[in-house]
Amino acid sequence: MTVFELPGAALSVELSDEGGHPVVQLHGLTSSRARDRVLDLDLGRGLSGTRLLRYDARGHGRSTGSRNADDYLWPNLAGDLLTLLDGFFPGERVYGVGTSMGSGTLMHAAIKDPDRFAGLTLLLPPTAWETRVAQAQQYLANAALIEEQGESPFLAAGRDAPQPPAAVGHPETLPEVAEALLPSVYRGAAGSDLPDPADLARIDIPVRILAWVDDPSHPMSTATTLADVFGQSTLTVAESPRDVRRWPGLLLYDVSRLN
Repeated sequence: MTVFELPGAALSVELSDEGGHPVVQLHGLTSSRARDRVLDLDLGRGLSGTRLLRYDARGHGRSTGSRNADDYLWPNLAGDLLTLLDGFFPGERVYGVGTSMGSGTLMHAAIKDPDRFAGLTLLLPPTAWETRVAQAQQYLANAALIEEQGESPFLAAGRDAPQPPAAVGHPETLPEVAEALLPSVYRGAAGSDLPDPADLARIDIPVRILAWVDDPSHPMSTATTLADVFGQSTLTVAESPRDVRRWPGLLLYDVSRLN
């Protein structure tokens, strides 16, 4: 494990260097690279012959962070990502794979620096545009609840929420964010959205979109809109855990086509 220093944060970073194409993997909101592995969302575990960079976003997992909510806005997380890529893969085109918040971070980064990426895999793209408003309100409510009553009531309220059919069967996991930082992380997410579709349409690289059904936090409406927006897109939809277990093989296939 390596520590990568940024203003206001020290990122926990792990590089699996087997030569080959550089790949960077990002996790979702309140998750980490370790938690995504428990949830079968670590697609990089199926890769070989690549230089795979995994890291915990600021404030998540083993990375440190501040209580400044602006640090967790997705465009700012995209800045973290591009700085990290400059440090590990200077001047190279990288394949990016990210879950939920991580997918949003990748899209903002690809707009900031379109020549940096050779392709993208976007897992479970989150609420966006019209559907983002209600989700943002929920995140703000989460932040207020944690500040007023602590993390335990917040966790208890979420235990009864129904799971998407493709996500069942995993052990219960907890947020990989310190309680003191959770309100700021949620406020950063509440203030974030995916880029405008017109801006995304200018990203001219292969994009694989991986979605699953019956998940209001990661609605099919976002996935299908993205599939229409990107000129080189493939949409793959999971309805069961078995479908999700095929996703690492899809990433391996997509990355291998770049070599």
